[in-house]
Amino acid sequence: MDAMAAVNSGPLRPLRIVLPGGSGQVGQVLARYFQQRGHQVTVLTRGPYAAPWQTVHWDGEQIGPWTEYLEGADVCINLAGRSVNCRYSAANRQAIYDSRIRSTRLLGRVIAGLSEPPRLWMNASAATIYRRVLDETGVDLPLDEAAELDEAAKVEGGDKPAANAPPAATGLAAITGFSASMALLASLQPQSKMASVNPSAASKPTKERWLQRRGFSARVARDWEAAFFAAQTPLTRKVALRSAVVLSPTPGSAFAVLSHLVRLSFGGKQGSGRQFVSWIHEADYARAVEFLIAREDLEGPINLAAPHPLTNREFMAALREAWDVPNGLPAPWLAIQLGAFFLRTEPELVLQSCRAVPGRLLEAGFEFQFPAWPEAAEDLVRRWKSRE
Repeated sequence: MDAMAAVNSGPLRPLRIVLPGGSGQVGQVLARYFQQRGHQVTVLTRGPYAAPWQTVHWDGEQIGPWTEYLEGADVCINLAGRSVNCRYSAANRQAIYDSRIRSTRLLGRVIAGLSEPPRLWMNASAATIYRRVLDETGVDLPLDEAAELDEAAKVEGGDKPAANAPPAATGLAAITGFSASMALLASLQPQSKMASVNPSAASKPTKERWLQRRGFSARVARDWEAAFFAAQTPLTRKVALRSAVVLSPTPGSAFAVLSHLVRLSFGGKQGSGRQFVSWIHEADYARAVEFLIAREDLEGPINLAAPHPLTNREFMAALREAWDVPNGLPAPWLAIQLGAFFLRTEPELVLQSCRAVPGRLLEAGFEFQFPAWPEAAEDLVRRWKSRE
């Protein structure tokens, strides 16, 4: 049975799958999918909770009893890391960085010391790890796994932001599957509160501040993968999951927030609307992970993104059509900057542009159930309505 047939018809045998840091949205998508497919799923989490699958305590920093669940496991899928939905203060930046690097290094040490380590270790990464490349008209070029990584943190001075334009962020937003969440609520903030902020201070970051944040995001994404691939685990195949935004019809998700804005007629473009959105339907995300488990010849970085990214303007228009809402007020760049300030999040989580495409998945023969956003949006809206 080939890998695609196994995804479509079911596995040959139940697998033991361990999900460190799997208590978030993406982790629950995978845990639910694999548990329903008859696999034995264990989620390692700081706060064990009641679920159809097993949950075990870990802190992501110290070796403990949780290591027993990796001994003899078939697959480890590491999703651990502090949420990036926050202001990038010095303390938050350190927590974002440390939570990813330390947990990955810890897993590397543990897996290296097991007598029967997992045959496959997947580690979360970001589709936004790539250097942004524009054509002669200023439009983003599609980026597959062969594209150049963003080197902003290493280049002296970095690239200058365009005049009167938002930063071309290339960071961590896709890692969480929550990239467009609270920052999009900026357009709903009361004007009286916005008026109390100095617009020039909030909306025009200095070059130094812009470079620091852009360089930080690129450095975390690259160092995360570097820590992962540096682990000496010769008996374990390794795949870095460079994921786009995972969209699912669940409360608190990016899709839920976007849909809330659309239904309130605030679902217009964000910023210029020209930034590209890389996305993936939750069903295809889980199916792609299952496909990679079955394809033992595939390793290294893999883009988990739908094959047809589109601009923010087109993305929001298709979502409005799925909800049967004809119009939506836009959220100008200034409103997003100010709203993000009040909500203590980063505007790059919605203003970033990413046009990642799944080159290696398509070459390997993976078939997307939802390759285009309009059909994916219709399915997600239908499922959301069925829950109401």
